[in-house]
Amino acid sequence: MGSASSTSSASSSGAGKRTGGAGATNQQSGRNRSGAEGGDASDGPQSPLSEDGRPSEKPASPAGEPGSDQASPLPDFDPLAPYRGAVRRFFTVWRHVAGLLMGGHIAYVRSLPEVQKTGLRSIGKRMLATILKPFVRSDLRGLPFPQQLRRRLEILGPTFTKLGQIMTIREDLLPKAVTQELDSLMDRLPAIPFEQVQKIIERELGDSVDVLFQTIDPDPLAAASIAQVHRATTHDGDDVVVKVIKPGIRDVVTSDLKLLEFFGGFLQWLLPRYQPKQIIEEFSAYTKREVDFDYEADHAEIFSANFRDVPGIVFPDVYRELSTADVLTMEYLGGLRPNSQAAFELSEAERERVVDLGASAIIRMLYKDGFFHADLHAGNLKILPGERPEDLQIGFIDLGMVGRFRADIRRRMLYYYYALVRGDVERAARYLLDMARVGENGDPQGFRRAVSDTARHFLMRSKQGSISLGQVILQSLSLGGRYRIFFPVEMTLMVKALVTFEGVGRTLDPDLDVVAVSRRHVQQIFRERFNPLTLGSEMLSNAPELVDVAMKLPQLLTSGVSYVEESMTDQPPSDPFSGLRSSVIAGSCIIGGVIAAVQGGPLWLSIPLFVLGGGLALWAR
Repeated sequence: MGSASSTSSASSSGAGKRTGGAGATNQQSGRNRSGAEGGDASDGPQSPLSEDGRPSEKPASPAGEPGSDQASPLPDFDPLAPYRGAVRRFFTVWRHVAGLLMGGHIAYVRSLPEVQKTGLRSIGKRMLATILKPFVRSDLRGLPFPQQLRRRLEILGPTFTKLGQIMTIREDLLPKAVTQELDSLMDRLPAIPFEQVQKIIERELGDSVDVLFQTIDPDPLAAASIAQVHRATTHDGDDVVVKVIKPGIRDVVTSDLKLLEFFGGFLQWLLPRYQPKQIIEEFSAYTKREVDFDYEADHAEIFSANFRDVPGIVFPDVYRELSTADVLTMEYLGGLRPNSQAAFELSEAERERVVDLGASAIIRMLYKDGFFHADLHAGNLKILPGERPEDLQIGFIDLGMVGRFRADIRRRMLYYYYALVRGDVERAARYLLDMARVGENGDPQGFRRAVSDTARHFLMRSKQGSISLGQVILQSLSLGGRYRIFFPVEMTLMVKALVTFEGVGRTLDPDLDVVAVSRRHVQQIFRERFNPLTLGSEMLSNAPELVDVAMKLPQLLTSGVSYVEESMTDQPPSDPFSGLRSSVIAGSCIIGGVIAAVQGGPLWLSIPLFVLGGGLALWAR
């Protein structure tokens, strides 16, 4: 193959990004401004950020050249210079927040039916809209509120575009019209020149590109707001992709996140129902990890370890020696996109295997490992055909965004999902509520009834045809806002993964029975979860706590019984040593059970000892 600087352009069919191509143009160029939101270039920061929050690429003016007759003038001392860009950016963001609130009111008044446009209150709303109209950009004031929100997020740049993408998955908090509109957010920017990419790679990896790689394609495989990807070949002949963060983007994101956290408090006070502060905090945590490729490398290795013994499911290998926080080199997974024409042309046996492997992988991630791909869509799934249908594999790429469930939440999620696929809607509603946070003036009982009715309605429809379990869960979560019941973002990320699997599955198999496939794989997780060896292993991991409890339990129980007895009578106990022998026996049984468990003894011996010890402690006087 040729040198690293002269490699021919590689095909971009395997791009693992949902973003547009490298040649995508900025749709916000040439924006028309008018009204109070209008202004010239001074409205936005010029350095280090442009008005839309992207790194400014304007070259610095030369102060003079060596050997010229004109000496370089000494710059004036300006102590506020480092802060001017941040101040400009603050007022740019504030102008868009205020413009969105004013434009939202105008859109609300415009959407009112005629019967509601009479009366003193309605007249006041219309008068306010008329007063506000000149202060809103002319190209936005006539749009519905969801479109205004999307346009302003795109104008403000990559950080706010990413925020909009997080908002699309919070259908439990935001109106459906908003989340649907934000689905069309454009997360694409023109690719940076390969010369800049080359400088970043050489700076981060400490050597020239020709030494580091046998070949590297100067044309990007994909380009987004934060990074762009190039195909390459190592000197060992391995096909890899090199992901490079765009220059200055980390500073842009850090600055914008601080502004968002500031505005989050104000918006929380103004719009508490939609929990803007919570959404911004979740977004901040995910975005900080997304601009540090060390996290994505860690995620890939965790996934590979979790699925090491699972045939048919693969994740790209990480080349640590060719990776840093700003450059990530990973194995290139080619294959087919699930929604491509080539995927439709697979044999029936191959399509069935894709669906089965996908269901197995996602259910295992969610309910067994508690560590799952949180940015799952058709572009991040790869079908890797083999010589035979049983040799087919599926691969997962773009692993920067992941979700995690704590052990207790993962256990409840498993119980909830299993109850749902079995049709036990009352139990499913109870498990779902156990994972929620009840807000001020919340109505958990009303939420349980509504969730039960929703699940029952969907499951009744399943008798006439296939249903989407992901949509059942999403509809249930969406009821939370009405009853002031709030869920962690991982819940909605989980729903996104399920809905993606169902969509891909039905694309390849229109007759897919999601309930039957899910039930089979969840039952397998249940068998593993309640295997005696698994239970014994969990008991061993909790042995130190069990020993402490075992040592204290007889004393606590007998003290509690004595306290109750003394509170019921004025007479002291007739025998101060009453129950001592039983307490000693109880403690011995409990400690014996712990020792049997810790030493690897049989469960049929340790568990009865626990039960016997607890019973004797309760009986002891």
